[in-house]
Amino acid sequence: MEITAGGLLEIRITPADVGKRVSVRRVEDGGSGAPAFADAVGVLTSWTGGVLTITRKDGVSVHIPESSLVAGKIVPPAPARRRGPATSFEELARVTARAWPPLESEPLGEWTLRAAAGFTRRANSVLPLGDPGIPLDEALARVTSWYAERDLPAYVQAATGAAGTQELLCAELERRGWANEVSAEVRVGGLAPVGDLDADAAAVRLTREPDERWLARYGRVREPELARRMLVAGPSVWFASLDDGRAIGRCVVDGRWAGFAAVTVAPEDRRRGLATAVMTALARRALEEGASAAWLQVETDNPAARALYDGMGFATHHSYHHFRAVR
Repeated sequence: MEITAGGLLEIRITPADVGKRVSVRRVEDGGSGAPAFADAVGVLTSWTGGVLTITRKDGVSVHIPESSLVAGKIVPPAPARRRGPATSFEELARVTARAWPPLESEPLGEWTLRAAAGFTRRANSVLPLGDPGIPLDEALARVTSWYAERDLPAYVQAATGAAGTQELLCAELERRGWANEVSAEVRVGGLAPVGDLDADAAAVRLTREPDERWLARYGRVREPELARRMLVAGPSVWFASLDDGRAIGRCVVDGRWAGFAAVTVAPEDRRRGLATAVMTALARRALEEGASAAWLQVETDNPAARALYDGMGFATHHSYHHFRAVR
């Protein structure tokens, strides 16, 4: 926070700074009669009616009465990640989208409406990489009707936490009553360190299509033929399985990137290194195809998976959130 030579905190932000990354301090009732201070860092997504809204990197919006502010300043964009490959949000968003291609899509300006009969939110949500070309309310009405025509809920996938992400859109969706139904981290890391792990990768079988045991372990399959069609789509897709189906995984190789997904282990066999073996085998195959960087997505309420990926050197690049229209 800014402190003047006289020791006073200063407010150096105004409503004209909406859209910029800021750091603020506010005073709160500490409960014991003494004031307490709380800080918030994120994108200033609105300042109206005497209330500031700051959207943090995790997608949560903090609403702060203007009267409680004691300090505020503009801060630089979040520093570049010091671990993992360098990449922009847009590059990574397009790579991750290609790993889960929809059955049908339609442009709306620079947005892409995607549908796949309801299989995965990622393939059944709007990817808004830019301007829809029409006012936001009109765009959201078009989105809602497009998905209703397909008997699907309307989702918008929006990101936070990196340069070029969509905090302003997240705040606008929230203001219009769209519900943030699920949040996940997009993590990146070097591929070679995963391939070099000391794991029993030789026991892992790699195929181009999932078999019945793979699908059974995946466990999210209501229509097997639809699931197969979706799962094999992508630039270069590999499926990993231990011979008895105790652990599985999926990897999509796309240029320099290898994307890991569906890493699943039978409950009774967890914490035995099976997930590591699956990922190591997939990483070695991706390295053979020329990939050098890795990405994966992990939901924020999955501490076991997050700990596993921490140990493999994966660092969070940004977060994404699926906002659902509430009728």
